[in-house]
Amino acid sequence: VQLVESGGGLVQPGGSLRLSCVASGFTFSDYVLNWYRQPPGKERELLASISNYGGHTGYAGSIRGRSTISTDNTKNTVYLQMNSLKSEDTAVYYCNARLGSLEYWGQGTQVTVSS
Repeated sequence: VQLVESGGGLVQPGGSLRLSCVASGFTFSDYVLNWYRQPPGKERELLASISNYGGHTGYAGSIRGRSTISTDNTKNTVYLQMNSLKSEDTAVYYCNARLGSLEYWGQGTQVTVSS
C-alpha cells in the first residue's frame, strides 16, 4: 500500500497550487480520501474529505470556499486545489485513505506560503 503526495513547494501569498496523491495497493474507489495538514509546532488537522460513492465532500472552515478536493478513479489519484493561499497555510500536507478500521497515510509534502 502506498500513498504518494506531490505538488507542494514555495508559493507567494494569494497564489494557488494543486496537490496530488497517487494511491496503490488497495481498492481506491472503496475508501474515503482525506487531506490533512500539520503546521509547524501544531497538531495535524483534517482539511477536506471526499467519498467516491456519491462524491460527497467536506471542508474545514480554514479552507472552505477557496479549495476543492476531487478524485480521478482512473488514475487512483486524489487532488486538493487550493487558491488564495495565505501564510497560515504553510504546513506539511498529508493524504489519507480510510475504510472502517483500515487507514493509510502518505509521507507528506511541504507547502510554504511566503513572499
